[in-house]
Parts: sequence; structure tokens; C-alpha cells
Amino acid sequence: MASGRLDEGLEKLKAATDMDRTNVEFRSAYLRARELALQTHLQQADALLSSEKYADARRRYLDAQNLEPGNQRASIGINNVEIRVRHRDELKEIDALIAAQQLARAASALRAMITEDPLNSAASARLSQIEERPSTSSGDSALAASFQKPITIEFRDASLRQIFEVISRTSGLNFLFDKDVKSDQVTSIFLKNSNVESAVYLTLLTNHLEQRVLDSNTILIFPNSPSKLLEYQEMVIKTFFLTNADAKTVAATLKTILKAKDIVTDEKLNMLIMRDSVGVIRMAEKLVALQDVAEPEVMLEVEILEVKRLRLQELGIKWPESLTLTPLSSAESPLTLRDLRSGLNSASIGAALSPVVINANVQDSDANILANPRIRARNREKAKILIGERVPNVTTTSSSSGFVSESINYLDVGLKLDVEPTVYLDNDVSIKIAMEVSSVVGQTLTKGGSLAYQIGTRTASTVLRLKDGETQILAGLINAEERSNGNKVPGIGELPIVGRLFGSTADNSQKTEIVLSITPRLIRNIRRPSASQSEFFSGTDGNFRTRTQASAPQSSVVPSVATRNLARPDQPSAMAIAVPPSTTGGPAPGTTPAASAFGSDSGSIGPGATKSDTTGSSLGLVGPAAIKKGDTFVLDLAVQAKQPIAELPVTLVFDPKVLRVTTVVEGDFLNKGGAQSDLNTTIDPGGRITIKGGRSAATGANGTGVLASLTFLALEPSKRSEVRVLELAPTGKDRGAISMPIPSPHTFKVE
Repeated sequence: MASGRLDEGLEKLKAATDMDRTNVEFRSAYLRARELALQTHLQQADALLSSEKYADARRRYLDAQNLEPGNQRASIGINNVEIRVRHRDELKEIDALIAAQQLARAASALRAMITEDPLNSAASARLSQIEERPSTSSGDSALAASFQKPITIEFRDASLRQIFEVISRTSGLNFLFDKDVKSDQVTSIFLKNSNVESAVYLTLLTNHLEQRVLDSNTILIFPNSPSKLLEYQEMVIKTFFLTNADAKTVAATLKTILKAKDIVTDEKLNMLIMRDSVGVIRMAEKLVALQDVAEPEVMLEVEILEVKRLRLQELGIKWPESLTLTPLSSAESPLTLRDLRSGLNSASIGAALSPVVINANVQDSDANILANPRIRARNREKAKILIGERVPNVTTTSSSSGFVSESINYLDVGLKLDVEPTVYLDNDVSIKIAMEVSSVVGQTLTKGGSLAYQIGTRTASTVLRLKDGETQILAGLINAEERSNGNKVPGIGELPIVGRLFGSTADNSQKTEIVLSITPRLIRNIRRPSASQSEFFSGTDGNFRTRTQASAPQSSVVPSVATRNLARPDQPSAMAIAVPPSTTGGPAPGTTPAASAFGSDSGSIGPGATKSDTTGSSLGLVGPAAIKKGDTFVLDLAVQAKQPIAELPVTLVFDPKVLRVTTVVEGDFLNKGGAQSDLNTTIDPGGRITIKGGRSAATGANGTGVLASLTFLALEPSKRSEVRVLELAPTGKDRGAISMPIPSPHTFKVE
């Protein structure tokens, strides 16, 4: 076993134990060896699991389970291995969903994965990226594609039924109305270059209505009243197993911010269960993630040095200080007054003379008492160190009746150090320090016979703010004593030089200094949350929901046609789906989003587009010329077709170090006339996008429009970057090839 062959050594010990079950030494050695082997297997399995070596980790857990079949840690480890393997396979499917822009389904799967394994960093990172994408629909996953369809709608004093009919024809969604909804209620709405989700949300919001998703393409509309919300609003039960935060504290936060009422906390399991709507549950997940973080910890390296310097010099001759004469008595009778009168002589008087002492003593000593503790302390928690002893101090209490009692109190004598660290987000550590160095310097015997101690002490307390790894030294607690004692023969002892033979002098010099050195080293600090985690939209006071694109900031939504410089000054900017006859001043129905990009005539191409072929079909890349790092922008594939197009495959390339594709949304070109269209997108991480668009109608699409809108995120600054079309092969309704030249690349600058 000393050579590391634990399993073989364990078998030998087990065989010896089986042969002689009465041998306690064998039994004790076997149990110790089994515990050592068990812990070794478990530690190795945990390390392999962290390294994602799941097969080896499973074998180690099984080895531990063979040693101790009922070991709970091994059983949990095997279960964790199975979960990690399953999650690894699920992540591949989720990545495929993300690539296909099915973000809602991917987010739902990731939330389920994180619920099973909160330590899955890969799943948490993907979910954060999805939630930071502005184009993620707040609706059901099956409705995400319909919700993202572009729409421009203008109604003045129109009925709700008419508005929802237009939205239904555009999106393909079905709308059902509760019996208490007044479908003939008159309202007005003006939205340009928006999407279906925003149109539905704003219509409901301005008419005090609410929605419930029934299936993949059906939405129920009902009044936003307390009774209807209780009847229709779906509720979700969510269980939060907290790792670091206190369940009561988190529950108080959710009650205060989200007005949640149905919350149960379990202090033993540090768990809370809440029941509320889906929107409230999603916001509760964000709040719990903000609070359930590990507290900062810091290792304090303390070095305490007590330096003592002693200088003692004692030189000279100590002559007798006294002569004592004592009358002597006989052995038969004691000394009497008559004996004193009868006379005393040298034979009857005793003499006592103190000795002569020659002093020649020099002492020179340095003593270093070193304490070098390392204290690991949590944020805002006190840590204490005592290096010394506890001295008993007796207290005597007497009463008027004469009863006397004694009690003993113990005093801490030695080195006492109290520290309380406070860790800041900038990795600074503030430390409250209270140090006391004490020692017993004397003893006093009381009248009652009790022994009291005289204690000398030196204290220092301060507050420091240090960087991680910075060392601070506190010194100057000095106690200096100098004493000089002399013993001389009067008169002659005062003479110079000769007087040294008739006296003794002792010079004593003692100096003590306390030096404290402290160095904080951060073990863990709080990770500052991202902007999307620390600030997010929460709806109104009476209705919690995530922010739709209509109410999102301009930097986080798909830019409108006007902001993309598609509209010509002399052309109305709109993509009107339907305009009632009472509406005036709006664009004509059926206008496509690219109409203003190419203009009303075939020979005019708007700013940002490429004039490839003004007499035939062409494709233009329309986008901004300059963007900032960290911002998103939209690049439109604007189509001008003289001939009907049934299929339009396009391959684009870009620099993946500068850009990252976040979303690809189908435009209005292929679904002209209400035809069913299909747009498939493949995104290669190496900087390649393949878009295959087609329609199932017997006639192809012609005119002007947008094939697709690509949203990019600017990753790194670049003086000049470009997105260019690599391949372009449109076909007509009879599957014949259509001539369409490759457009010029769209160049831009990332600041």
C-alpha cells in the first residue's frame, strides 16, 4: 500500500482478516486501508468528472461502490455522470436549434438542463447568449417564427376584429376571443416596420386585454381583469434549490419585487417553491441567479514577530553589608539578664558577617517569538486567533454574615488577533484588525491568601484597505526599559577607579517590539453580472412580462427601414399590410419593404444597394456603413426581380473575428400574394451563411422585396470589413435558371 497499490494491499488485508477474525490489529488496518482506498477512488472520480472524462469517472465511482456498496457519494457520482453524458448529447441538439434560429425551443431545453445540473457552465453560457439576443421572441417556441414576421399596419378608428384579421392573414395565426371581449370595440394603431409580436402586444396593451397561447398557432384573447386572469392565466410551480443564498432572504426579495404570494421556504434543504405565471417565474429565475452566488472568501497570511533585546552588565565586589553580634546561651539553660550583667566576652558572643561577593556577569540576548498563522475568512465574518494561555484569576466575595466564596475567571494571556475582512468587487480587501499582546509581569498575594496576577498588555486596532496580494506591516509597539543598580561601601566606594574595588554596579537594558505583517489573498470574489442580468424589462406594475421589440431600446431591436437608409426622400416609407379606407396619407396597400430601396422605377436603386443590372433581376446588400463594437446591425438582402422567382439560394461570407450572426429573419419577397414560403438557413462558425429560399406557389415572386434580414453583432474593431455574396443561383417557376449577377460586397467600418 505504501507504493500506491491500494487495491492489492486491501485484498491482502481482507484475506488476513478473514483468516483470523479475532485479530484486532488486522481488522483495524483493513478498515483504515478501505477508507483510504475509498476516498482515493472518489477523489479521482470527481477530478475525472470535472475534466469531462465520463467513462473513466464512472469506472472510479463503480470501484468505490464495490468497496462500500451503500456509499451515497458514489451513487450520486454515477448519477451525475449519466446526467452529464445525456446533457452533452442534448447540447448538440440545442446547438442545432440555435443555428436554425429556433431560440425559444433552445432556451426552454437549456433551462431544463440547468435545473438538473446548475453547475453546467456550457448550458448557462448558451442561455445567457440567447437571452441577450434582442430578437428572441417572448412567445411560445412554436409561435416564434410567426411572431417575428415583419408587418406595417395603420388603422384609425377600426374594430378589434378587423385588426386581428389583418394580423392573422399576415402571420398565419388564429385568434379566439373570450365572450366578454367586445370585438367591435374601436381602436387605432399605427406601426411601421415592426413585427407581429409587437403588433399583438401593443394592441392588447392599449385595449386592456391579455393573451393565452393555446397551441402552435392559436391565441386566446381575453379581458385583463383579475377574474379572467384567474380563469385563463396558466400557472407554473418552480422549485429553487439554493446553493449559497438563504432561502428566507431570497423569498423576501421575490415577495417584494415580484409581488409573489405563493412561496414556501424549507430552511433544512435551503429550498423555496413558488407558484406563479410563466413571466413571473422567468424573472424569478433571473433574480435567484443574481442572489444565489458564493460569498467572497479571502486567505489572510499573518506574520507576528516579537523581538526582545536584553543587555545586562554586573561588575564589581560586593563587600559585607552588615555585622551581627549575638550573645550565646549555654546548652543547659537559656540566656538570662543575669548572664548579661555578669559580663560578656568574646567567647560568649556570636558574630555573623554577610559574605563578600565578586560580580562579573554580562548578558546579551535576543529572542524572536514568531507566529505565522493563515486564516481563511468569509466576507464580513470575524476570525479570531489566540496563541498563549488562559491564566486563572481568583475573585473572593464575602458577605456581611461572614460567608466567603471564591470564583475563578480565566484571562486570555498571549497573542490575540481579531480580523474581519470586507471584499470589494475591484479585488480590494478592507480588514478590521484588533491585536493584543499580553503577558504576566507579576503576582500579588491578597490578604485573603488569593493569588492575583499583574498583566502587561499592548494593543493596536485599525482598518486597512489592501489590494489582493499587497502586504502591510504594522510596527512600533515598543516597550523599552533601562535600569541601573549600585551596591558600594560608603565613602571609599565613591572614589574613581579605586571605588570599583569597593562596590558593585548592575546595568540592565531591555527592549521589546511587536511587528505585524498581513497579506490578503483572494480565494473567490463575486462575479459582476452582465448588463442583461442586472437590468431587464419586467412589464407593468400589474402585468409581468419580458420586453417586446416594439418597446425595446433602438440599440437592441432590428432597425427600421428608415434607419437603414432604404427610403428615398420622395417615396413614402412603409410596408403597409392593410389600410382601411378611412386612413389617409398612408402608402398604398401591398407595398413591399424593398420598394423604397429600388424606387418606383426599375432603374433606380436606393442608397446602400448595389446597382448590378437595372434592366433585369438583381440582388442588393443594404446596411450601415459604420457601426460600433458591441452593437448589432441588420443587413438586408433586397431583391428586384423582373421574372418570377421560385427559388433563390444565396451563399454569403464574412470575417468571423469581426462579426457574428445572431438572427436570420425571412423577408416579404417570397411570400408575396400570401403564398407559402420556406427559408432554410445554415450558419457555419467559420464565417459562411447559406440561405435557401423558395415558395410553393405555382407562380414565382417578382417585383421588389427583401429576401432575408441578417442581424450581425460587431465583435472587434475593423477599419474595413465586408460581407459579400459568394454564390447566387435563382431559378424560375419552371425551375429554369435566371440571370442575376453577383452584387458588390457591402463594406463597413467597426469603430
